[in-house]
Amino acid sequence: MREIDSLSKVSIIGAGNVGASCAQRLAERNYADIVLVDIADGLPQGRALDILESAPITGFSRRIIGSGEYREAANSDVVVITSGLGRKPGMTRDELLKANVSIVSDVVRRVADCSPDCTIIMVTNPVDAMTYLAVSASGFPHSRVVGLSGVLDGARFRSFISAELEVSASDISACVLGQHGENMVIIPRLTTVGGRPITGLLPQETIDRLVKRTVEGGAEIVGLLKTGSAFYAPSAAVAQMVDAIIRNEKRVLPCAAYLDGEYGIKDSVIGVPVKLGGKGIEQIIELELTGEEKVALVNSANAVRRLIDGMKLG
Repeated sequence: MREIDSLSKVSIIGAGNVGASCAQRLAERNYADIVLVDIADGLPQGRALDILESAPITGFSRRIIGSGEYREAANSDVVVITSGLGRKPGMTRDELLKANVSIVSDVVRRVADCSPDCTIIMVTNPVDAMTYLAVSASGFPHSRVVGLSGVLDGARFRSFISAELEVSASDISACVLGQHGENMVIIPRLTTVGGRPITGLLPQETIDRLVKRTVEGGAEIVGLLKTGSAFYAPSAAVAQMVDAIIRNEKRVLPCAAYLDGEYGIKDSVIGVPVKLGGKGIEQIIELELTGEEKVALVNSANAVRRLIDGMKLG
């Protein structure tokens, strides 16, 4: 692990619930200055000030500011993009895509202009297609654009398994690949508790139920909240990804990544295990999959490809 640069800087574009929660989590880590940017007048300033006023209690000493200007985000090491419309009850990811294309395109170009050497973490949904859009709009190497997917989905699956088996979630390793959403590919035989596959610990009908709940995890929360979507778990997942980059941890984490032949998939973005470190995606880890699993993963990538084609990037 490298020594953290005292000048490390993380900017978060979008001061909604996910962005603000992420800003708080990162501020409390105390390893980087935090900039919260949003076009809503007063929102990023107010949330940053609220977080700053918690510093004497939580003990962080790094700078946090809120701004409506991208210039404050200049020369960031990592930029987290949460901007865009949130998912509403009954809204499909396809509908969300159309609403967020123009917003995210503009944000990414502004980020690339002010922080040309940063790594982008895309959070805006539908995240796989938005990550592809960020690769295109930024002109960055594929390795410096990564999307939130399996860290969150895996955490949900681990939480459900933990409750079912009454074991610590920290002893559970989940294998979640593919699109973030209905075409997610969860592989129970590679999901383990203390090294033992859950296929030997839980009946198939229970596994199927937990898989289904994980796939529908975001929609379940949207349905319960009525007027919002998940942000506590997503912000925790993003913070873990930022940790891996800023601290150069070289963690193997499941993230949305651009594939150029890996897993037999080209020119699409899906969730796969990657080695995440100071240079962004330093390696894409290719798992040994069964024929059925490979087909499911290709189908998932094709579903993302249809969304990408629908964006008409030219």
